[in-house]
Order: sequence, then structure tokens, then C-alpha cells
Amino acid sequence: MKILIRNGHVVTAVDSYTADILVDGSAVVLIGQDLQKISGALDKTVDATGKLVIPGGIDPHTHMDLPFGGTSSSDDFETGTRAAAFGGTTTIIDFAVQYRGQSLNQALDVWFSKAQGKAAIDYGFHMILTDLPDQRLAEIKNLIQQGVSSFKLFMAYPGIFLVDDGIIFKAMTAAAEAGGLICMHAENGVVIDVLVRRALAEGKTAPKYHALTRPTRAEAEGVHRAIAIAEMANSPVYIVHLSCYEALKEVQAARDLGLPAYAETCPQYLFLDYACYEQDGFEGAKYVMTPPLRDKSNQEQLWKGLRGNDLQVLSTDHCPFCFKEQKELGRNDFSKIPNGGPGVEHRMSLIYDGGVVQGRINLNRFVELTSTAAAKIFGLFPKKGTIAVGSDADIVIFDPNREQTISVKTHHMRVDYSAYEGRRVRGVVETVLSRGNIVVENGEFKGKPGYGQFVRRGTVH
Repeated sequence: MKILIRNGHVVTAVDSYTADILVDGSAVVLIGQDLQKISGALDKTVDATGKLVIPGGIDPHTHMDLPFGGTSSSDDFETGTRAAAFGGTTTIIDFAVQYRGQSLNQALDVWFSKAQGKAAIDYGFHMILTDLPDQRLAEIKNLIQQGVSSFKLFMAYPGIFLVDDGIIFKAMTAAAEAGGLICMHAENGVVIDVLVRRALAEGKTAPKYHALTRPTRAEAEGVHRAIAIAEMANSPVYIVHLSCYEALKEVQAARDLGLPAYAETCPQYLFLDYACYEQDGFEGAKYVMTPPLRDKSNQEQLWKGLRGNDLQVLSTDHCPFCFKEQKELGRNDFSKIPNGGPGVEHRMSLIYDGGVVQGRINLNRFVELTSTAAAKIFGLFPKKGTIAVGSDADIVIFDPNREQTISVKTHHMRVDYSAYEGRRVRGVVETVLSRGNIVVENGEFKGKPGYGQFVRRGTVH
């Protein structure tokens, strides 16, 4: 398909200019002025006058169709990627899970079967490691060669995902030697487990105790330990879903020393806070996620971290569970509430509104945080994460002046509530191209399940 995008304000992580973009097939083939004169026959012309033309968003932290807490996340790869596309995200990196006793390829095959024939946009995988005897270490290099170049380990969830420091060190060493990256869920899950059991023994069962048993110090300690182990392993490390200033200070200190420590945060930690847990009844269960929402005072510090590049990426940790039937599994025991919340659809608009409109970040940094940095860190750049000749035509036409109200009534995620219900934001996705095909246009889904392709990622450092 040959598409000309005319007269848009093109913004990448480093550039900002007005131009036409010619897309032929899956790639950008020409960028310049008045391209209609030389473009030949076209299948479609899109007038982007007055609009931003930006790289498709990359969300490197989603959990589609994830079994957890006796149920599974409510979005599968079909509904979740369709919702992502509506929000201007054209690539996700989801998490495949290796359960104990499985080889890494067995685990990867399970997640391929979940995505193939369903994904509406491109996707990659991280691999969650839960079982890593010495004889399995070679599988890490093998997976990296197959284009799965990042791995996640947990310091939380004893008996489910938690691995000890020795396994973390071995995984970091093996991944670093092969050009891979370890992503860390960093919080002291062993201490948290004691705090949870104590709270329940005292009859403290309400959703707010999920937050009160996971203090910021537990996260900061986990981040400190993850970075220390990475330093000993001569390995980079990527901290997922960092939620608080206390943990951010650990990343800042490491980066000040020149260590290759990276971190992401998520919109929920920038726009929501602990007060959500103090709502009447069981409403706070909607916001049970890990790490939990923090005191509002953390938010401006996280924005400073994003502005100053101590935080490099904005992901969503999209892991939705319906309030009815799923979140209600923990009505009498907060520890049984499935951890996670919805967010993949509104990341771009939330960050534009809260960041660019409010003057916290500029347009180039907006693109970097929502697309380019993830592409570079996770081995997708320059195929994805920018607008350049030869890059995939993953392009979003974004109206910077239009407003929308976020609501469960209008979102496309398969979940029965919105974490941002009623929030008015400026900045709306208008048209989305994925590899040169229009998948969203004027509020309508034009794509199809199964269009999305697995993206082999390169080494990450």
C-alpha cells in the first residue's frame, strides 16, 4: 500500500519539522516537501495539517493472557493489542513465563501460541525466569539468538516467581555475556510476605493493606540490591515499574557512578496515588497492583526523573483483571486480589497531557519516553522507535488540541472499569499505521487479528 502523509509536524526524539512522509509497503521510503509531485499513484493521502506525526508507541511492559492469582488477565493478545492500537501503541513487548521444570523454548512456544493469529500489532517477548539450574544457563544465549534478548526476574512473590540472589547473579552473568538484558521486579518480597501475614492475622483484610504492607523502603532495598548484583555480574540492569522517589534515588546514585542502570515508570504512578485505596467499600481493589500506588508526593520526583533521564521509559504494566469476579476473589483477603490494572490504551494521551501540556517535558522527550528509548534499550531501533527512511512505517497522527474523557464506556480494553474514569486529557490519537497499514482511523479499528508479527530483537548493549 502506498500512502502519503501530507504537511504534518513530524516529531522524533531528536527532530521537529514540517514535512510529507511517503510510505510504500511496510516502510518509510521518502521524507520531504511537496512529495505529491513525485510520489506517483497513491492508494491513500492523509492530510496531517495541524497534527503531530510521531513514531508508533512502544510499550515494553504488558501482560496479555497472563495466568495469575487463580485467574488470567482479562485482555488476551487480540483485545489487548487492539486497545493498544487505539492508543497509538504499535509494538508491545509482553512477558512469557517459564514455569519450574520448563525449558525456555517450551515456555516461549506457549506464548507464541497465545499471540499468533490474534495480535493486531507487532510484538516481542521478554522471558520470565523462575527455574535456572546451571544446565539451563546456555538456553539464555540460545533465546537471545532467536530474538528474545531480555529476561525478567522477581524479588517478589515467594513460591510463585521469586528467585534468590544467586540465580539473579547467574542470569545476569549469562545474559550480559550474550548481549542480553535482565529486567528486575525489585522489592523485598520475603519481608513483604511477613508483613502481609501479620496484617491478615490482625484482621486487616481491606484492599488498602496491599499498599501498607509493601512500603517504599522494600522497593528501594530491592532496587539497591539488584544494581549491586548487576555491578558484580558486570551486567546492565533494567528496573521495571519503579514507583517511588526512594527507589529512584538508588537508580540516580548508580547512574551518577556511570553504572548501566535503567528504569521505567508507569502512568499510574504519575497520576494516581494512595488515596485511591481509601475509597468506600471494596473500590480500592481496582488499584491493587505491584508496586502499589504511593503517596502523591512521589509524583513530581518521578517527573523530574523522567525529565533528567534517570528514568528512561514509560510503560504501562498493563495487566487487567475485571472488578467483578476477578478482583472480588480477594474481597475478604487483600492478598488474594489479583495484582494488576488496565492502562495500555491511554498511555500516550495521559503522558502528552500530563507531561507536554503541563510543561514537564517537551515534545522530543515525549517521543523518546513513549517509543524511542524502549526501541534502543530493547534492540528494536532503528527499525522501530523513529520516523526515518527505511524504518518500519509505524506512525501515529496525533491531534494535540483535541480533548477526550477517559471512561470504561468508551475504552476498548476488555475490563469492566477504568483506572482513570472521568479524567479529561488533551491530545488524542487520530490515525495509526502499523507497518504501512492503517489500523485505526477516526475512532474505527481498521486492522485485523493476526496482522501483528513477532519482532526479533537485537542485542541490547
